[in-house]
Amino acid sequence: MQSISHGRAAPQRCNGTTRRPRQPSSRCAIGPVASSGVATLAPAFMQALPVLAAIPTAYDHELRAELLYDLCAALVREGLAGPELWRKCGGSSVVFAERAIMESIGEDRWNLLQRNVEYHLSVSDVAEQDGEETLVGRGRLAVTIECGGAGYLKIGPAIAALEEEVAGLGAAFYWTLIYALYRVMRIYGHDDALQYEERMREYAEEDEESRGQYEFPEVEKALPECIRKSLKKDDHRGFVRDARRLLAQHRNGKYRSWIEHVLKIARLSRVRMRSNSCVREDGGYDSIPLPSLLVAFKDHDAVVACFDEESQYMLEGDAEPSLSLTFSPRKPEEVKQAIQAVRRFVAVNTELFEMVEELKRS
Repeated sequence: MQSISHGRAAPQRCNGTTRRPRQPSSRCAIGPVASSGVATLAPAFMQALPVLAAIPTAYDHELRAELLYDLCAALVREGLAGPELWRKCGGSSVVFAERAIMESIGEDRWNLLQRNVEYHLSVSDVAEQDGEETLVGRGRLAVTIECGGAGYLKIGPAIAALEEEVAGLGAAFYWTLIYALYRVMRIYGHDDALQYEERMREYAEEDEESRGQYEFPEVEKALPECIRKSLKKDDHRGFVRDARRLLAQHRNGKYRSWIEHVLKIARLSRVRMRSNSCVREDGGYDSIPLPSLLVAFKDHDAVVACFDEESQYMLEGDAEPSLSLTFSPRKPEEVKQAIQAVRRFVAVNTELFEMVEELKRS
């Protein structure tokens, strides 16, 4: 899979290019030929036609470019980029801004995400709304991360190993991870599968003619026993708090690396990020976003089956981004907040997919 990439081309509003076709050289012209391939119609003299070699044949124009230039200057002040990157980007402010943010991730993280999930980062002054592009706000830009391909975590073997080590440790590991990830990103897990099964049963009740033809995934039967038992607990907040304590008690044990990743994800998820306006304030998206991660217990279990059915419709409409916030590039504090939000999102994903790869190797 791919990671956050510059992949998405800048919209036409920012990088419209007007090209002037080069005039063909005259093969039968009389007189000396100019170095550009454009010939004069008479022997060279003081009033001969000018040589066009120095005239550009393409022009780049960026609408509302002053906002992008303000953002570029802010990124330079933050130490994320400099003149060398500006030259590599050909002087394009939107490319410079996106590259500066992405390169701050680091090559190792870049490669890790590229192997596990497909993210796309963009900086823009418009948002998709009701099928049309609208400005996000006067003097504001939006930084957005969208998911084009979900990662996959088969967590059942890890839960079994932890439960064998200490009773309750596997359930603590699972719930601490799930609750932490829900604060930061969209994931698809057993809860989503249970909701899908419930909807299917409601459809079957309403469909008297074909009721007997419905097949239900029976998600609860696919859950490990320790997870089924914990579903019945009333005080989930207290349970998760106790789960973190149990993990902390065994962070130096046999599975310390797994536990350390989960505890760090939990800490990052609780970092208070100052609220900011979303690109779509009314939340009226056509569909749920493609999740960053599918969490299953076994390959091809009931959770995977439900995801396979639902994922067919996840990209049919205007889906909610994985991360989206607006900021003013002229306000240093807001620029810092936007950068911190992106960094936290990437940091959580880094811990997550480092753990995913460790679990695959075990």
